[in-house]
Amino acid sequence: QVQLVESGGGLVQPGGSLRLSCVVSGGTLNNYAMAWFRQAPGKEREFVSAINWIGSTADYAGAVKGRFTISRVNFKNTLYLQMNRLQPEDTAVYYCAAVYSSGDITPDSPAQYRYWGQGTQVTVSS
Repeated sequence: QVQLVESGGGLVQPGGSLRLSCVVSGGTLNNYAMAWFRQAPGKEREFVSAINWIGSTADYAGAVKGRFTISRVNFKNTLYLQMNRLQPEDTAVYYCAAVYSSGDITPDSPAQYRYWGQGTQVTVSS
């Protein structure tokens, strides 16, 4: 059974940075395309960023492009999201997700992902 566990969330002031991590167990990370999604209170889950199985292709939502960087270290079974210049509108629960794939894909729809973590809260406030 594949399990995903996020960490690294917290409270940060506007303009600050956080790095989220997602550790995968029960499977080998290099068999999966991975992504980060987020969900703010009262809103639908939205795409943040995705990366293909080997880390050669990444995709970002327009709202985070240039501020967030997704990366992966397959031998550590870990996915990362470096978030810089955080803004209050980035406040949400952040989820990592995985789908079995060895292709050059970076899906941006929640429905395309099979495995999900429990989420980590990110709050940007002064």
